[in-house]
Amino acid sequence: MSDNLEKRMVELEQELQLYKRFVKQLPFPFQFTDYSLGMVMKKKRGQHEPEIHSIVANGQDDVDLHLDIDPSTDLPFEQIETFLAPILDLVPHHIVFVDGNGIITLCNLQAANDTGVDRDSMIGKHIRELLKLPDELIMTLKSIEMNEPIYNQEVLDRYYGIINTRFIRNEDGSIKRVISMFQSLNLMKETEKLAVAGRIAAGIAHEIRNPLTTVRGYLQFFKTDLPDRIVSLIDKLLIPELDRANGIITDFLNIAKPAEVKAEKMNINQFITEDLGILLHSEALLHNIEVHYNLDERLNVYDVEADKNQLLQVFLNLFHNAVEAKVKKTMRVSISSKLYNNIVQIYFCDDGPGIPLTIIDHIFDPFFSTKETGTGLGLSLSRKIIELHKGTMKVQSSAEGTSFIIELPVNKQESAS
Repeated sequence: MSDNLEKRMVELEQELQLYKRFVKQLPFPFQFTDYSLGMVMKKKRGQHEPEIHSIVANGQDDVDLHLDIDPSTDLPFEQIETFLAPILDLVPHHIVFVDGNGIITLCNLQAANDTGVDRDSMIGKHIRELLKLPDELIMTLKSIEMNEPIYNQEVLDRYYGIINTRFIRNEDGSIKRVISMFQSLNLMKETEKLAVAGRIAAGIAHEIRNPLTTVRGYLQFFKTDLPDRIVSLIDKLLIPELDRANGIITDFLNIAKPAEVKAEKMNINQFITEDLGILLHSEALLHNIEVHYNLDERLNVYDVEADKNQLLQVFLNLFHNAVEAKVKKTMRVSISSKLYNNIVQIYFCDDGPGIPLTIIDHIFDPFFSTKETGTGLGLSLSRKIIELHKGTMKVQSSAEGTSFIIELPVNKQESAS
């Protein structure tokens, strides 16, 4: 058995144990039927372990969820949502509960993080304020209007993915809650593009890198038999250009098959001020750039698991891009951190001329560059490094400057728990 397969089996076993423990802790009776699997899970009043029975599978993806809630003896539904919230925060999809009017009663962290809102502030607001979409484009509202659940419907607005909705009803049949689960496929699209890039990179490495090495070796070999002016041409132009081409191939290969992440626990504020700050200090003086820090003190008791050298590579690349975009005598670069839900947001901002709107959507594409000598691989590689750290990297720009926003998961230090 391969190590990857064994690791995956352990992960699946842990996930199964998590679901089992979750079901045991549910404080109310329920019945859940999955017709595609042909199975029913039922937990009766006073039971600790749920009962699981087989039924005849009908090949459909339909599921039914019935909650047996007696208002006089059991928990109000709002308390049930409070109980569910921290568990649903572990799910890597968007999960939102709304009432019959589209008012949010529960929103998990994945939905809040991906839409850029504070999760707690969304409770009690209309779902349009979460999604920032017109009502006619919000599938959850369409589901309420049709009074029917949605099964595996593709969404092609600003959020690309698959949505499902399910209903919990009151005794009179009216809608108590609509549960919406959205599976984002944006990351999958990026993964597919990188897979294609990997296959191209393998071909490039095989067809170009070996001949380049051969040519470089022969140039070095023949130098002793050539006139000085030819030797100068080889040393100053030909060999540097061959090395540059080889460097481009290496960067491209790093995007397709990046180096392994050697993660260690570290405090992000300390990393910014000490590790990164020391490196930026001399370069900032050299290029007449002012660097300012604005760090969230709440993060002093949180750690990120990251490869320090790879993160330094990302921020140094952003700094060098800012230097190359500098048009004024001086430039101001600000680096700030902020604790947001269960992540740290790191803002790397400059007051340069900004990125034109016509090209901002392409700056992370491999080989896209506005510089005459640029390879267009720096930002692609930087974002790939952040994604390998289970984070995201975004950009905002205007005539007042450019901001790169990096988000990474954080964990509270054990001593601070």
